[in-house]
Formats: sequence, structure tokens, C-alpha cells
Amino acid sequence: MSSRCERAARALLIVAGVASAGACHAALPRYCDHPTELTAEQKDRLLRFAAVIKNELDRSGAALALVARSGLDLRRFGLRYSHAGVSLKASPNTPWSVRQLYYACDEQRPRLFDQGLSGFLFGTDDPSIGYVSAVLVPAPEADALARSALDNTRALRLLSATYSANAYAWGLTYQNCNQWVIELLAAAWDTAPVAADADADTAAARGRAQRWLAAHGYAPTRIEVGNRLLMWAGAVVPWLHDADHPGGDIAAMTYRVTMPESIERFVHDTLPQATRIEFCHAGTRVVVHRGWAPIAEGCVAGENDQVISLSD
Repeated sequence: MSSRCERAARALLIVAGVASAGACHAALPRYCDHPTELTAEQKDRLLRFAAVIKNELDRSGAALALVARSGLDLRRFGLRYSHAGVSLKASPNTPWSVRQLYYACDEQRPRLFDQGLSGFLFGTDDPSIGYVSAVLVPAPEADALARSALDNTRALRLLSATYSANAYAWGLTYQNCNQWVIELLAAAWDTAPVAADADADTAAARGRAQRWLAAHGYAPTRIEVGNRLLMWAGAVVPWLHDADHPGGDIAAMTYRVTMPESIERFVHDTLPQATRIEFCHAGTRVVVHRGWAPIAEGCVAGENDQVISLSD
């Protein structure tokens, strides 16, 4: 990680700008957050937690899951999850690796990255407690999304050259990590015939995906910042931008961005047969919860939840 990115990330965290912008990061040296240094015991627990998740995904019989993890503390905005990706059982990297967008600070550009599920979990701000959501998409939509995710040409065509953590969900100037996921989903599920060269470049491909999303009722997350100082964070943080947002939203101190919760809401509304498994860990306890209602805050098991001990 470059010192410039680390300084900017720390400043952003101080003003809570990352949270307000819905930043999407994971545990890589070039990511713009500064992951908590994990002890050997914490790493072991996260590895065990990842094994529980992979076992459940294997048992589901699914070939793909839309996954999201907690990382930054977004509770002040009513959000649990900050970062989403596509977890693929047939990933050429390793089973259930997560294909995702990340921002390479040194290069100052977004890239696609395949990361094992364990590494995906290491990008947490708080290793003592964490949450993961997995949405299981039924066939044939899951098959179409898996093909698109594994098609490097198509996946890269939807990758914008310019990154903004708070990218306007209906804009083409910037893109954040969650926006790439929802646009990939749209491209995979859009079955309307098109001319051979209609998606020849990124702007055309992204524009078509966004039109499909709008036509099918997608609604991005509205983040009410409520603090003018946070709106000014973009002046000092190189991966935050306001220029793509409508003037009315800026005046109202609101961002409309794609977050994991808006992706999940869209999938749930579009595919009622889709299912969801949520996982959390706290200390040596793992809770496995099935359904669209969230696990109780604090990783407290509900009546029908499964509790697994990581100390066994």
C-alpha cells in the first residue's frame, strides 16, 4: 500500500467519509483501507469461519452465490454490508473464490480480482465480530451470471476505467465495486437481442446494463450523509467524487449508490425463489441464519438459527 493511499484512507475514516460513500475494499496490500493486523488466533478463527460458509455453500447445491461482507462500520447509515462480489464454485482460482472489483491505489485504477473466501473475510475492520451474506440464485439466472462472471472479456468490458467509492448509480463517469456486480448481473440477465457491436465498449455495455436495471425496477441505496463536512471529503480523498451526482442530491446531502443491500433487494424482488443464508461470528460462536430477515445485531442467534462452535 502506498503511504499516500494510507494517509488518505486514515483521514477518510476520521471523517467517516468512507462509510458515507459506501467504499468497497478487501484485504490486499493495495487496497485503500488499512486492514486490522490480525493475530494468529484471529486468522485461525476467520479460516474456520470461512470453512463453515464454504461447507454451507457446498451443501446448497448452488454453483454461484452473491456474497457480501461487513468490513467498515456502516451502522450509522443503517447498513451492515459494504462490499459485494460473485462467489463461484467453479472459479479457476479456488472453489468459491470471490470475483470482485478493487481499487489499486498505487496504480490509481480499478481492477478485477479473484480472491479466496478466507482472504475475502480478512478485510474486516473488526476481527472479533463479522457478518457474511450469501444469496443463492436459482437456475437459469445463476448459470447466466456464472458464465458472464467467468467470461473475462465480458467482465472486463463492464469495468470502468475510473473509480469512485460513492459513484452515482445511474452514471457512467465512475464506478464502485458494488456497481460492477449489479451491472454484471444486468448484462447476464438481459436476454433482449442486440446488434453485434452494441456492447463494443465499456460505456455502451454499462449504459445498456443500467437501462435494463432501470426498466426492471432497480433502486440504488440512498445514503443520507447529513453532514456538509463529509460531503467535502472528495476534495482531499482521490477516490471520492461528487461531479457525477445530480445537483439536487448534493444539495440534500444524499448519495444514490449501489450497496450490497440494494443488490440483495433487487434479486429478492426479481427472483422470489432466490434464497439467502447469513452468517456471523463473535468470539468462538458462529450463527447460521436462513431467510431474508437479518441476524440480530451482536451476532445473537434466533430461535431457528444454527449455532456452531469454532473451538470444537
